[in-house]
Amino acid sequence: MHALKKHRPLRRVTLAAATTVTGFVLLLSLKPHTAPTLAQATSSAGQSQSQSPSSGSTSGSSSEGSSGSTKSTGTKTVTGDTIQTRWGPVQVRVTLKNGKITDVTAVSYPSDNPRDQEINSYALPQLRREALAAQSARIDSVSGATYTSDGYRQSLQSALDSAGL
Repeated sequence: MHALKKHRPLRRVTLAAATTVTGFVLLLSLKPHTAPTLAQATSSAGQSQSQSPSSGSTSGSSSEGSSGSTKSTGTKTVTGDTIQTRWGPVQVRVTLKNGKITDVTAVSYPSDNPRDQEINSYALPQLRREALAAQSARIDSVSGATYTSDGYRQSLQSALDSAGL
């Protein structure tokens, strides 16, 4: 016979209690990532796009139109589409001078929790440097920020398309 079944009922009770407590502690220590609510994503996109026309959502990938303003010096600023990623919206604004990208700014990006803020604090400057160096949307993804990188690249490409590049 098995050692736990013969003359040791206290051992079985102790083992069952320890297993239950361990499972309960592991369950309580689980901290899932909380996705941003739709109302927060809509309000942040609405604030950053006060002058842009809206277009309908297509397959969940973009929900805002792009806008551009031309200044007399040949400088053009174009805002790309808002790209909905797994962790929140990403939108980029590009400044062009004589057909060259002179500045890229992330208008909206996931920042609802400390982990999003940590990732974007190193990913967004790196994506900006890549875009300025490449002078196009053909940029590498940042390790650990794949969804943000993909959204950044898509929004950048839509802004460049709107600018005619």
